[in-house]
Amino acid sequence: MEHRNAGRSGLRLSAIGLGTMTWGRDTDEMDAADQLAEFTEAGGTFIDTAGSYGDGAAEELLGSLMRSGLADRDEVVIATKAGSRMRGQRLTTDASRGNLIDNLTESLRRLGTDHVDLLLVQRPDPVVPLEETLGALKWALDSGKTRYIGLSNHPAWVTARAQTLIEETGLGLGLAAVEVEYSLLNRRLEVELAPAAAHLGLGLLTWSPLGRGVLTGKYRHGVPADSRAASPHLRGFVAPYLSSAAAAVVEAVATAADGLGVAPLDIALAWVRGRAGVTSAILGARTAAQLHTALVGADLELPPEIVAALDEVSSGSL
Repeated sequence: MEHRNAGRSGLRLSAIGLGTMTWGRDTDEMDAADQLAEFTEAGGTFIDTAGSYGDGAAEELLGSLMRSGLADRDEVVIATKAGSRMRGQRLTTDASRGNLIDNLTESLRRLGTDHVDLLLVQRPDPVVPLEETLGALKWALDSGKTRYIGLSNHPAWVTARAQTLIEETGLGLGLAAVEVEYSLLNRRLEVELAPAAAHLGLGLLTWSPLGRGVLTGKYRHGVPADSRAASPHLRGFVAPYLSSAAAAVVEAVATAADGLGVAPLDIALAWVRGRAGVTSAILGARTAAQLHTALVGADLELPPEIVAALDEVSSGSL
């Protein structure tokens, strides 16, 4: 599998990342173990998690699997997120210094490691000053509890402001990456965030490159009983992309897949991997079989004419 540096940093990640959002909840220990084995055997190294995933269950499960020997800590690159936690069915945000430090401490305990490779602030906090949040990230770097820092789901102006503050105040090592949703069904990052990241030298880590599973084509004729759209936890997550506009993009992807003799998910994933500035596309499969299907086409490169056609049909998602 191809590996890429995150922007201008020395952080090197596999071009496909393993997402763990459903681990410990919709993905049980056996399926998670099979996914981790499948991913590492294919040459994958980048694993993306968060303390808010399953209220810590995803990190607990990942830590347990690493301790069992399914993955060598020195061979994987772990990113986790701090600053958010689930309270019932609601995700709350607190990017204060105290909360970020507490979150990271809890994450390290669950993961069973003394450091993560990348620490991301999960969401922007409209209340806490950005300077305070960045101060907590500096503490995490200085203490060796993370090797690199970044932001997740933050708008372009906050990202640029954060990098400027780091440079102006001498806080130390700057941001390495930003993580955000990106697919043929959601291209909004192209308007401001992607150009900002390119200018600032940040890598783009993209989640839901398969349009929350919709671009696989599984919803073309209804909602499968074992799909995310049928899950009580994730039904609302998938619903925005079950529209007529999204369906037109899905059909274009399916047509391209038929023409190249591959699966629709191969087309959708290759489109994201081929976009300028993208370091890694994070896949969140529910089962090892789904992950295996995605990894089979991990090196696919789309012909320019197909890229142009997909760009045109998905322009409404900008």
